[in-house]
Amino acid sequence: MNRKVNVLILVLSLVLSVPVIAQARDLPVFTELAAKAGKAVAFISTEKTTKGPSMEQFRQQVPEGHPFHEFFKRFDQFFGPQGQQPRKMLGQGSGFVISSDGLIVTNNHVINGADKVTVRFQDDKKEYPATVVGADQETDLAVIRIKPDHSLPTLKFGDSDDLQVGEWVLAIGNPFGLDNTVTAGIISAKHRIIGAGPFDNFLQTDASINPGNSGGPLLNMDGEVIGINTAINAAAENIGFAIPSTQAAKVIALLKQGKTPQRGWLGVTIQQVSETQAKALGLPEATGALVASVGKNAPADKGGVRQGDVILEVNGQKVEDNNDLLKKIAGLAPGDTADLVLWRNGEKVTRTVTLGERNEKSMAAMGPSHQEPGEASTVLGMALKPISDQEAQALGLDKPQGLLVVEVDPNAPAGEEGIRQGDVILQANQKDVNSVDDLNAVIKSAEKRGAVMLLVKRQGRNSFVALPLDNK
Repeated sequence: MNRKVNVLILVLSLVLSVPVIAQARDLPVFTELAAKAGKAVAFISTEKTTKGPSMEQFRQQVPEGHPFHEFFKRFDQFFGPQGQQPRKMLGQGSGFVISSDGLIVTNNHVINGADKVTVRFQDDKKEYPATVVGADQETDLAVIRIKPDHSLPTLKFGDSDDLQVGEWVLAIGNPFGLDNTVTAGIISAKHRIIGAGPFDNFLQTDASINPGNSGGPLLNMDGEVIGINTAINAAAENIGFAIPSTQAAKVIALLKQGKTPQRGWLGVTIQQVSETQAKALGLPEATGALVASVGKNAPADKGGVRQGDVILEVNGQKVEDNNDLLKKIAGLAPGDTADLVLWRNGEKVTRTVTLGERNEKSMAAMGPSHQEPGEASTVLGMALKPISDQEAQALGLDKPQGLLVVEVDPNAPAGEEGIRQGDVILQANQKDVNSVDDLNAVIKSAEKRGAVMLLVKRQGRNSFVALPLDNK
């Protein structure tokens, strides 16, 4: 009897252990992938010469009559006037080889401004001087070249669009200057926007990424580069971000030819459409990109786009939000036409815009737009007053216009939506408001919608803020 019981227990233990053993066998093994891919990963070191503070800068910070003035005088007598002193700054990062003759991909911020760039590899301790072939600040990508004395192993791009959240990935780089460190994890999320640049579209991974990993590859289990490690969240553990390969490959194809990516440009500033703003505008849903300002003589201005329009479509494609609009326009070339569907005054209108080129000069030209006074009255939790000539000048207005916010109740709709003391309300529902009566008239007409849209100027910049009217 005891023998039968023992046999039964043994059989049951084997059956119950099968799933555990199978599950253990299903776990990925990274040794072969790490060994093979690691040979194509580069350690990049940089030197940059900068100028330190000059003695004159210190002198200017010392008040008149201070004893140190005598010290500076005697210092100049002995050593002569001292200008800014050069000093060297060292940097490091990672990269990976994309052609056997020495083309290497990395981040722009790794090599930007460097006077000297050198590269070495895990299996070859020789240092190779590198030159920058091309760089793109807006996507933080760069291509550098070395002249190796032998054929280099390479990595190929995979398709990041095919990635699914939860897939295993491997990150290889040189964190803290430690050669070829390998970390494994999964894809935690896709299409992350972290405020790193105008074309944020990051893969998020829990594979450890640290300073020095920048520019290194994020690999799938087939050994393909599906991301370029570029950013970390210093306030969190195991949260790293990588540029998706499908986005990077298009830019790198141009950079390795020494070409600069050319991107379309509308010449507007835009913002997200909130639920309250959509209600104020009469939009069926919170979608599209709200035009906060239009640059004078910019492509949008010439094409008939107005401040307060919501851009709903570009060339027949729906615009989900302001980031989506930016990517769609940047994906077109300067000189291309963009057929826009706009939401204006409660209805759809169409406009065709011939795009300009997005570059430093055009972006710099996009300053804040300029729009064509007593006792304060309280509206929606704001104490408001007309603006005097003197106040207009101090606020940088072309003329006295709008309503000055003197005080805000933090628990009222205005306070909850971010209106601040010192803001200037220029318009309500795209109508100029130069008196409290003007504003109250617009609010009364907007009661059915349940919200009112305000155009607010703050420190020279315009933005829209929607206030709910349910509790006015």
